Amino acid sequence: MASKELKVFTREEVAKHNKDGDLWIIIDSKVYDISRFKNMHPGGASVLLDEEIAGQDATEAFYGLHRHEVIMKPQYVRLQIGVIGGEKSVIQSRVVGELSKVPFAEPTWLSEGYHSPYYTENHRTFQKAVRKFMDEVVAPDAALHEEDGKPPSKSVIEAMAKLNLHAMRMGPGKHLKGLELMGGIVKPEEFDYFHELIITQEFARAGRRGYGDGLMAGSVIGLPPVLNFGSPEIKAKVIPEVLSGQKPICLAISEAFAGSDVAGLKTTATKTEDGKHWIINGTKKWITNGTFAHYFTVGCRTEDGFTVILVERGEGVETKAIKTSYSPTAGTAFVTFDNVKVPVENTLGPEGGGIFVMLSNFNHERWVMICSSARSQRLIVEECLKWTNQRKAFGKPLHSQAVIRSKLAAMISRVESTQNWLENLTHQMNNMSYKEQASKLAGPIGLLKMHATRSAQLTATDAVQIFGGRGITRTGMGEFIEHYHRTVPFDAILGGAEDVLGDLGVRQAIRGIPKNAKL
Repeated sequence: MASKELKVFTREEVAKHNKDGDLWIIIDSKVYDISRFKNMHPGGASVLLDEEIAGQDATEAFYGLHRHEVIMKPQYVRLQIGVIGGEKSVIQSRVVGELSKVPFAEPTWLSEGYHSPYYTENHRTFQKAVRKFMDEVVAPDAALHEEDGKPPSKSVIEAMAKLNLHAMRMGPGKHLKGLELMGGIVKPEEFDYFHELIITQEFARAGRRGYGDGLMAGSVIGLPPVLNFGSPEIKAKVIPEVLSGQKPICLAISEAFAGSDVAGLKTTATKTEDGKHWIINGTKKWITNGTFAHYFTVGCRTEDGFTVILVERGEGVETKAIKTSYSPTAGTAFVTFDNVKVPVENTLGPEGGGIFVMLSNFNHERWVMICSSARSQRLIVEECLKWTNQRKAFGKPLHSQAVIRSKLAAMISRVESTQNWLENLTHQMNNMSYKEQASKLAGPIGLLKMHATRSAQLTATDAVQIFGGRGITRTGMGEFIEHYHRTVPFDAILGGAEDVLGDLGVRQAIRGIPKNAKL
């Protein structure tokens, strides 16, 4: 269908169309005929008939009330009848795959004119490809399912599998051998933790917390114990099924009885008389992806202590959705194991050695959450900088208020400190063995997660104050702020509560104080 030919008008011509039945406005040098739309305007007709709007340039008023994507909807695009002669539109939609030009909207290494010792040209090429995929494939699906609560679309899961994104989210390792990563951009042996950091942070840009966890986050924390401690037979069967996206896995540790206190778990596993099977009984709570997972990496009390066992969905396994403050698309579940019979070959690691299995997994899980938290905070900083620049208060931009600039300064400082500490620890991970990471980085990662999530909650509170009523409204100008403020506590709880992790970091530091260190 041929596009509508747009006429060229002067501002004086537009000004003549300023009454009921003949109503035009200008937004960003574009002329709109809203004569018929007036009575359908969600904000009422009187707003559009105001003498400062009717026949006038309504750009400032429009962007003080609406996000740019509103005017890009087909029903509003059709209202445009022309442009102002000699002028050009200056406001553009976010370009798919492109970097933001707003200060601090991108980490320093992606900001023009800045440098980093950590990232190579391959990292930069990789980032461009991941962002393009994210903007084109993941973001639209995230916006849809964060609202309707359904799991991420099968087409998205399959598209990720085709590029081996599920495999890359497990981090560097032997599981990548022989795979084509991101269309061949990075070789398996060159893939490092900065590549994984890029994936996690690009996905976090969607600003849809429930969907982010629904996008097989359970596999990111549930599969590593299989990768590192499963038998060759278990690995050969389970890993391809999970990484293809066909059979998701989740980590089932937390219970109503115990969370951070792993030793207090009550789910039991006892052996049959012939010693060939485990019989598992108990419940698990707040299990991410539990409602649609096929495999469960389960922490159990056994005769020898704490043991981790892989359970396949089947007879005796039941899951029920738990309503939380973020979207059901995350698949958060209450899981019941009722006399579930599991072959002893499904034991992950040594019997009674579950603590080591889980501790070796916690570092990576918490590091992933820090990556996501840092990037999510940056999205909020960008939203606040844009809003304070376009919102007018007392006849001036909102950022003319010193109290607002103070809040922005604190928000920027928090996100930059988190990102820089994160990149330092990521560099250490790249240069340490898995065993060295477990012994040296558990404390620092715990401290950084505490810092990241506390910073995030302060930033969420400041952002609501900056956006006012819009910051507690689920749609419109402040939708990302409201969503962030509502869901940010998840990061402070999942993977270990803040206080517990802070204490872990300090205790590790205390153990490292030399005996001859005195004042």
